[in-house]
Amino acid sequence: MANGGDVNWGDWMGSYKTGNLVDNESERIDRQKAAFGGETIARLKDLNVLIVGMQGVGVETAKNLILSNVGGVMVYDGGVVCKEEHRGSNFYVTREHVLEDGTTLGAASLTELRTLNPFCRVDLLEGSTCLTEEIMNKDVLGTRRGYTAVVVATFLPKQELFQLNELARANGIAFIMAVTNGVTSSIFSDFGPNHEITDATGEPTQTLAISNVEVLDSKPKLLDVAGVKEGEQVIIVTVAQNEHGLEDGDVVVLEDMRQGMEGLNGMSVTVKRVAIASPTAAKVDTRGVAFKTALGLPTESVVSNFERQYDFYKSAFDEDEGNANKKFPVRTITIFNRLAFVLNDDKGKKLLENTSVDAFRQYQSGGLLNQVRPPIFKQYRSLADTLQGTPVPQMLRGEDWELGKGVEVHLSLAAAFDFHEKNNHWPRLHNADDASEMVDIAKSISESRNDTEGACWAQSIQYGFPMGEPRDVNEKRIARYSRLFAAELTGFCAFLGGAAAQEVIKASGKFTPIDQWVHHDEEVLAVDECPSNVGPLFGSRYDYQIAIMGKDFQARAANQRIFLVGCGALGCEYLKGLALMGIATGKDGKIVVTDMDRIEVSNLSRQFLFRQPDVGHPKSVRGAMVVKKWNPSVNIEALEKKVGDDSEDYFNDTFWESLSVCWNALDNVQARQYTDARCLFYSKPLLESGTLGTKCNHEVVLPFRTSSYNDGKESDDNENQIAMCTLRSFPYLPKHCIEYAKQAYFSDYFEFGPDVYENFRQDPMAFFEQLDTMDSGEQSRALRMIKAFIDLQEEAGGSIDFDACVRIAFNRMMKDFRTSILDLSHSADEMEKSSGKKFWTGTKRRPRPVDWNDPMPLLMEYLYSTANLYASVWRAEVVRDRSEFQAVVDKLKLEQSIWEPSGDKVDLSEGDNEEESGDSGEDDEKLKGELYKVDTSKLQPAQPQEFEKDDDLNFHIDFLTAATNMRSWNYDIKASPRHTVKVTAGRIIPALATTTAMVCGLVDIEFAKLVLGLQSQGSDKFLNSNINLAAGSGNFTTFAPDPPVPISTGLDAPQPVSFTSWDRIDLSYKLNELSVEQLVIYLEKSFSVTVNRIFLHGDKEDRALYNALDKKKLDWTISFDDEGKVSVSEGVYTQWPQIRMAIQMLGRLPPTSGQRAIFKAQVDRVKVSLEQTKESFMKKFQGNVSDAYLQVYRPSEEGEKQDYFDAVFKGRDYLTLGVDCHTEEKEDITLPCVKYTF
Repeated sequence: MANGGDVNWGDWMGSYKTGNLVDNESERIDRQKAAFGGETIARLKDLNVLIVGMQGVGVETAKNLILSNVGGVMVYDGGVVCKEEHRGSNFYVTREHVLEDGTTLGAASLTELRTLNPFCRVDLLEGSTCLTEEIMNKDVLGTRRGYTAVVVATFLPKQELFQLNELARANGIAFIMAVTNGVTSSIFSDFGPNHEITDATGEPTQTLAISNVEVLDSKPKLLDVAGVKEGEQVIIVTVAQNEHGLEDGDVVVLEDMRQGMEGLNGMSVTVKRVAIASPTAAKVDTRGVAFKTALGLPTESVVSNFERQYDFYKSAFDEDEGNANKKFPVRTITIFNRLAFVLNDDKGKKLLENTSVDAFRQYQSGGLLNQVRPPIFKQYRSLADTLQGTPVPQMLRGEDWELGKGVEVHLSLAAAFDFHEKNNHWPRLHNADDASEMVDIAKSISESRNDTEGACWAQSIQYGFPMGEPRDVNEKRIARYSRLFAAELTGFCAFLGGAAAQEVIKASGKFTPIDQWVHHDEEVLAVDECPSNVGPLFGSRYDYQIAIMGKDFQARAANQRIFLVGCGALGCEYLKGLALMGIATGKDGKIVVTDMDRIEVSNLSRQFLFRQPDVGHPKSVRGAMVVKKWNPSVNIEALEKKVGDDSEDYFNDTFWESLSVCWNALDNVQARQYTDARCLFYSKPLLESGTLGTKCNHEVVLPFRTSSYNDGKESDDNENQIAMCTLRSFPYLPKHCIEYAKQAYFSDYFEFGPDVYENFRQDPMAFFEQLDTMDSGEQSRALRMIKAFIDLQEEAGGSIDFDACVRIAFNRMMKDFRTSILDLSHSADEMEKSSGKKFWTGTKRRPRPVDWNDPMPLLMEYLYSTANLYASVWRAEVVRDRSEFQAVVDKLKLEQSIWEPSGDKVDLSEGDNEEESGDSGEDDEKLKGELYKVDTSKLQPAQPQEFEKDDDLNFHIDFLTAATNMRSWNYDIKASPRHTVKVTAGRIIPALATTTAMVCGLVDIEFAKLVLGLQSQGSDKFLNSNINLAAGSGNFTTFAPDPPVPISTGLDAPQPVSFTSWDRIDLSYKLNELSVEQLVIYLEKSFSVTVNRIFLHGDKEDRALYNALDKKKLDWTISFDDEGKVSVSEGVYTQWPQIRMAIQMLGRLPPTSGQRAIFKAQVDRVKVSLEQTKESFMKKFQGNVSDAYLQVYRPSEEGEKQDYFDAVFKGRDYLTLGVDCHTEEKEDITLPCVKYTF
């Protein structure tokens, strides 16, 4: 019996914690931890960051770093006083700050920055501070640590900037510069002369389970392992996974080696891929079942099979005289479930010091290969060096990079520094003299570098390579850079703020820094430079925007109507951008934002509009409130409505047709597909984006000009499903135990079980009707769950209190982690005896049972969480106090029973066959009979649990963690931390403030192009992106949107041979509505086709307004001749097969037989049914199209569904129809959606 003592079971649970015990900091950064990992999260707390400049880029960078939970952020504004135009990029600057005398940007931002995260230290340096002295501070913010990184987010005098950079390099401080000027932005990253990267990409490393180890004393000729010659000894490891995903030279660490190989655990070994030669003519299908089955054999058997194949084809090749002097064509097939150990390098030699090759011959079971990534050391050059010595600076847009457009940006930067050095001021807004001087300086710099190898100067560049031939400097671009130097746009600020903050995080050693410059230039934004349009400027908060894009842009922006779908991390950033840009501030403008979710603590690390007091409130409402305070002129409506096919009565035609653009800020594919479909139908632009940890993408969808979201293929389905047999009986990885705890234990005991029990308790007859719709396996599961829940009440004496919940939890523990384990082991032992073959081999681990008489803390953790979850199900009062719970357990004197073989059959199969045995059906019928007799009025109500990962008071994650690790202990698998269980079971998507801000900034820029009307100039003016902030600047991929995907009609010209998803066939019959027959005739004549079906567009069910098969029934007949002989059309039998027997009997029985009347009556009934079918079809066929639609698609039962259908139908004067048709040659034809207006 367990004795809790001082109740020190474990410290990793959550539900009992209250007050000071709750780790609010950990809860905030939950999604971050999923992206970075626990080790990096801990390192971030050691990062102190200095941010220089507090205009748009500076405040964005500070915001993102504070949300990322770095140790400390010190901001420096250089004494820049708040002006009205700063309110277009610094969201924390208010009108009051502008009106106050001498309030600096940093002072205006400090209070709000501090409230972003109470666990990050934030302070402001005085404007007079000497930065070159401050960077040497060894006690930043009282942390007793110096600066880890400095971010320069504004222009500094050249010598001061270069000195700051050199000091950073000399003292191991990461140096990042991120600046934006007009329509141009630049980011520079310098991690010093010797930077260690511990994880270059952040991608999860592989954990591979060993299923076999073989020592081949002589490598066969056909087997290919790099570096191993024919005849040499090689160790081949087979893994359980179909594809190991490793490359030659990758390193793995051995773990869980057993049976005399324990000394190898923790040792590293280099691996090589294993391949085999196969005749090209054999055309081996490596994805086929035969090949995959063959790989389950020992390696020598696999090689032997391929040798026979090789010899066969080689012999045939040699016999063909035409092949004389020709080389026998062979392909190399990689065997992706095998690896070879490298034993001749340092790691291999060290491995052999602890064991011999012969030890590997003794392998029986167990063993894991954990991939490790060796550190990478990179050298970075200084700012001064790279400003001159970068011949082809990287541009965000790949095409611009290849064309060398980064040269002008680089020359402009250098010219700006020299301009300031000469004039003691930076280029002024719209100043022609400054622009002319900047051009001259840039040309002079370029000419001075002509003979310097590796320098940046105006030379011809092809495909990203400098050609050494001088070209003219693009004076227009440099002059524009100068004229707009002082201005900044919020989109560029957000982009740089996200990218710069992510660079700072790389100081932890996680991820690869950019190399070293990335520029972005959007010259299309400065499309209209008419002086009276871009000026004069009169002190508006939108002055910088007007200076770049014009007053007409601002006027159009004010009357934009935006539908923002989602107000999570993406939505918060987009609301910020919209408010700063002055969108929907006119009388016709409006932002509608909708989100059904409530704010949770874990949202606070990236959804920066929210604070702790907002937790529990609607996201859309609180987000709208915040940005309305920033810009009171914004017209915004916050909704909590779902957007989908069940809300089209609210989001109706009038709503969609009023929109300027739909803006997605969603986190699931299904919702994205729906809004995209709406935009397709209403011909509206769509801005789409998404993030996954450090990865992000965005897409601009333009009506009739680009492909749509639905043209791509994406789903939420899990492609890497784990076989149920592995989860059920033979787990070998921690994730197997997590998945089983979620799919089996939690679902059965607390979700599915209580749910079907309640359905039965409330309405038994309705339940049994529902039961008939389930498949056999689900039926059996439901019946057993209900019976178990009834039995629990009988065992508890009719009412389940907390004591009973503890007993239930204890019995569950004994059944799942002791009895079933003993039964499985016993059955396996019996199989071994009968077959003479070892059972526990490869990945199959012999499990061990828990023992209540020799308890471990984990048992009490399981009891505690499980009993309290059962209490939630049975509506008993939970016991959170662990001492009180321990007292309950002690009082109950729980004892485990003595195990004896049950004789029940235990499934030891390795297949994934989930079919029930033949006895199951009989058992189910018996259970049904028992349940029919139950008096449900005496049953206790149960409360099904809806799994919620983010509520630490509901015991859900506690239970899953305990259950996971109990099962892991059973099978001697490494225990899983609570957060790992939460991320895996909760399907948590890693999310970061940095990635979100960056991609949203890019989308803000694309939105500005829409307001400017650039779509009329072609989709190449727009930009899509696919960026991974973790993997260096080589993964900054952007490109023009793809054109619409052509869909072949199958028709011949002059008929349309193709169309796109934007197209539709418009038919308008407002005065005289068409009948279905007329619609069919119109379509058939217009497109020279035969119509098979007309149905609601997008409907997947077998329903139709018109079906040609039904029309054929008009020709069907049933008739009797004078002698009583029946004549029946053959098609009748397909609809009424039961008539065939009656007709056969009528043919056999004599006319005088009295039994004829029985069979004739059957035929007559079918005849009546046929006539009714014909009549019904003709009524629909000759009636109006809209009437046929109502007849087919209107829900028959009164209630919410019918009311909703009627509301939507009443609000529309059209139908969207799909047409299935073919040519005379029976070739299928594809037509666009038909919009039929009536």
